[in-house]
Amino acid sequence: MKLDNFIHKKWMIRAISLASLGKGFTSPNPLVGAVILDKKGKLISEGFHEKSGMPHAEAMAFDNLKDDATGGTLYVNLEPCCHSGKTPPCVDRIISSGIKKVFVSIKDPDLRVAGKGIRLLENAGIEVNLGLCESEALELNKSFIYKNLNGCSYGVLKWAMSIDGRVGLENGKSKWITSENSRSLVHKIRADFDAIIIGGSTLRNDNPILTTRGSKKVEPLRVVFTKTLDLPKKAKLWDTDLANTLIVYDSSTANEENLRRIPKNVLIEKIPSDDPKILSRILAEKGCNKVLWECGPKLATSAVKSGCIQEFYTFIAPKIIGGKNGMNPFSDFEFKSMDEVINLNLKEIIPLDRDVYLRSHS
Repeated sequence: MKLDNFIHKKWMIRAISLASLGKGFTSPNPLVGAVILDKKGKLISEGFHEKSGMPHAEAMAFDNLKDDATGGTLYVNLEPCCHSGKTPPCVDRIISSGIKKVFVSIKDPDLRVAGKGIRLLENAGIEVNLGLCESEALELNKSFIYKNLNGCSYGVLKWAMSIDGRVGLENGKSKWITSENSRSLVHKIRADFDAIIIGGSTLRNDNPILTTRGSKKVEPLRVVFTKTLDLPKKAKLWDTDLANTLIVYDSSTANEENLRRIPKNVLIEKIPSDDPKILSRILAEKGCNKVLWECGPKLATSAVKSGCIQEFYTFIAPKIIGGKNGMNPFSDFEFKSMDEVINLNLKEIIPLDRDVYLRSHS
């Protein structure tokens, strides 16, 4: 029995590994991999969901079949879909294939599925085993799950700082606190996101380009969240040949005359307040499962307070900037005691040249 469990886990880990190949390309869909064994336990096919609009993992695996699947076993890290969208339901394909046993890591949180796919398989006489490699599957699709359960994009806040906690000099200059290796990793990290968010101040002060520098064929959406619309006439973000740019502004405070400065190729959307939660919902509706906040201290603090941030990526350089008025990564949370501060769970520590990269969550 222990050997059987080891074998089942081996194939599910293979499915999860295949699923991860679609990172950064499948939104608003999840990351899914599938492995098919014949009735003797021999690998006869596998597949993964490459991109939204393309065949699902199960469909690719069936299209790649090298032998008859009748009486065989399917391993898939997410419950097979049972609704028609851009692609037909995978449940029908599984039932018609003659597969007799299906291992599923987790149920699909999408209300169009949410257990219905499993019930259809069981009603067709297929044995379904749920929960294999559950923790690994939950980690892989945490952003998809979060968006479906909360109606908001999964948010990650990223910043780089000196060892004394400064993100820039008193005069606002911050290039470059971290090493070239750290900056290169940031470009690769961006490829895992559907959108990158900054505030108007970051645009005015840094004039960033916010791309993966070629790590991703279709670059993440670049988002500027502004209260004033006081944005420069010339900015690297206005070049939408590189990547699309969206401006979201607070209609209660912004001077809409400033819209004349914005090139027509830039997308614009107004919201009734400067609540980051509204922006997170808008991006979720646009199909963004996971968004990266690369903003300044005021917007970062507001995003944390409003519950928009689920993870924190911190790059620390062994430099001392000092100064009473040196720039901090956050503005005042107005905590009055240490019992009120935000405690994070550290998940990962990576040395980078002279820097250190930390990944943590709340």
